[in-house]
Amino acid sequence: MLKKIGLVAALVTVLGAVAAPQASAAARVPANTLAKTPPMGWNSWNKFNCDINEAKIRSAADGLVSSGMRDAGYKYVNIDDCWAERDRDASGNLVPHRTKFPNGIKPIADYVHGLGLKLGIYSSAGDRTCTGPSGVGPQPGSIGHEQQDATLWASWGIDYLKYDNCGDHKGLSAPQRYEAMGRALQATGRDIVYSICNWGQEDPWLFGSTVRGNLWRSTGDISDNWGSVTSLLDQQKGLEPFARPGAWNDPDMLEVGNGGMTDAEYRSHFSLWSLLNSPLIAGNDLAAMSSATRTILTNADIIAVNQDFGGSQGRLLRDYGNGTQIWGKAMADGSVVAVLFNRNNSTSSVSTSAAEIGLGGSSSYHLKELWSKAESDTTGAISASVAAHGVAVYRVSRQGTTAAAPAAGTYQVSDMAWQASSNGWGPAERNVSNGEAAAGDGKTLTIGGTTFAKGIGGHSDSAVHVYLGKACQLFEAKVGIDAEVGARGGVRFQVYGDGKLLAYTDVLHGGAAAVPVAVATKGYRDLELRITDGRDGPDYDHADWADAKVTCSAASNGSDVSDRTWTSSTNGWGPAERDQSNGETAALDGTVLTVGGVRYPKGVGAHAESEIVVPVNGACHGIDAVVGVDAEVAATSSVTFEIVADGVSVYTSPVLRAGQTATVGVGLSRPTSLSLRVHATSDGNNYDHGDWANPRLSCD
Repeated sequence: MLKKIGLVAALVTVLGAVAAPQASAAARVPANTLAKTPPMGWNSWNKFNCDINEAKIRSAADGLVSSGMRDAGYKYVNIDDCWAERDRDASGNLVPHRTKFPNGIKPIADYVHGLGLKLGIYSSAGDRTCTGPSGVGPQPGSIGHEQQDATLWASWGIDYLKYDNCGDHKGLSAPQRYEAMGRALQATGRDIVYSICNWGQEDPWLFGSTVRGNLWRSTGDISDNWGSVTSLLDQQKGLEPFARPGAWNDPDMLEVGNGGMTDAEYRSHFSLWSLLNSPLIAGNDLAAMSSATRTILTNADIIAVNQDFGGSQGRLLRDYGNGTQIWGKAMADGSVVAVLFNRNNSTSSVSTSAAEIGLGGSSSYHLKELWSKAESDTTGAISASVAAHGVAVYRVSRQGTTAAAPAAGTYQVSDMAWQASSNGWGPAERNVSNGEAAAGDGKTLTIGGTTFAKGIGGHSDSAVHVYLGKACQLFEAKVGIDAEVGARGGVRFQVYGDGKLLAYTDVLHGGAAAVPVAVATKGYRDLELRITDGRDGPDYDHADWADAKVTCSAASNGSDVSDRTWTSSTNGWGPAERDQSNGETAALDGTVLTVGGVRYPKGVGAHAESEIVVPVNGACHGIDAVVGVDAEVAATSSVTFEIVADGVSVYTSPVLRAGQTATVGVGLSRPTSLSLRVHATSDGNNYDHGDWANPRLSCD
């Protein structure tokens, strides 16, 4: 173990071991760099089903151009099912339908590319696709022909694959079948966006990115009616942690303009799909599009919401239980988009506040309604009279002065003032469990047999907002289901800073031990502690943030190490990765950083021996992080972490093994350069995947 030089004070807390599932290295393929924003385009299925041909695909491409949709961001022209003959040729190749596509697919690709667009194709991860022309039947699927088909599509100039879930699966799981095509697409050397369409079966949000998927269907098929749209929307609750650039949840294509809903309903559909960072794949007849439909599909302000990730997919913030809801999403510029949604059959008043959407602590706010374009100012109240099945969509920005930050010190969150709070059953409780309904009806906070004097007792869905004023560098808690419900319940804990997802747990169940959570928070004004249902229903979801506390000092800006320029980086196996685990060898072959049972979207995935050199140029005076061995490797690995400032070691961790983490809080004397190192121990460097989870610099 390297000797620590105690020139600068460091805070080190070793957390208890927590079991975490081991990911299979064999199941990984390197991710690509496609779909960094949600794909936008058009697909033939919703309007035309099997009634497609070369003329209609060319007409759709022309329609994207003439309508202004191409210039608004729509670039994919996707051919769905029924484009091929029922049987492969003598060489085993897919054959374009001889009457629908007599010239084949490549000339269409050339035409589409000539318009500045891209072409997509369709197949299925079984031996047959889902449907086919009347009297003909489904076309061949691609199972067992993955490389042959991918190579063929690449030779035609295909840019996007929608890969369905029909036919005989040959006894293979969804991850196995979709991985085979992911590898095949990658092996072509052509950039082909990979759209996994297995209807939400086998939890594609858990495996989609590891098989090179850029998006995955989280639901069954959409239909052109209000009930379908709201059903699919409801199924997105709780999936927000899994979306990130290059990997998106997909609640299916758009029905805007197909005639089954009102324009108000289509505006709601388009607004909410945009807020969810869903792929925006239109499915209407572009050659017969009304001006109202065109206006919806080309609303630049709404499209901007979709294309701006901002650190978290949009999500449900508040369900009032009376048919009205608040959905929200942080934007990269610090604003928040709030959708005031009326599911009722008559006009309803819908209200929220700047604090509830994560912008508390300012003296005033500027509002822009993104459909009417009306602008106004408020001291915090946000409300509208919203038509039946309609939305009001506000982009909310801070202005005026901000509140004073907490003074230096460590504070229990249960003792602090809360900007806003909401809770599934009864109020969120201070220092007692949820109880069930009335305020103060809880008991001593107890998780897995351990009691806690302080904390928050919640019930999904729950949120507590605390103002940090950019002054607090670390949040810590022990989380889990309260013992008052026994072995029942299932929830996920999520921590947000200014609406940006910082950390989340897997679904935790009743009876399990508490999971320690530590998150670097310097530079954030709003801390949001959210509990969501584990997608098994909210009954018994009594969930505790036990011993929840923040450590604060002077206010300053924060900066993620993974977002900064590195002077250099060296790494044991493969490159050091930004915002994903090491994986093992190839670039971008990792998954979400996972240490001690907690997942971190931001950080550095390394492998001993590793060194990352970050220029800080005298502007930074602290660094906070969580460090540990990533859950993707076995328990045999062990590492230490070291921070070196201008050549002087200022922090060295204890030896950490799988399931153990250490929190790092180091003050810096404004060095010019900072080195983050991961070292092997005496047992060698096999499987030494060391994560710098959520490393956050405090800077001027």
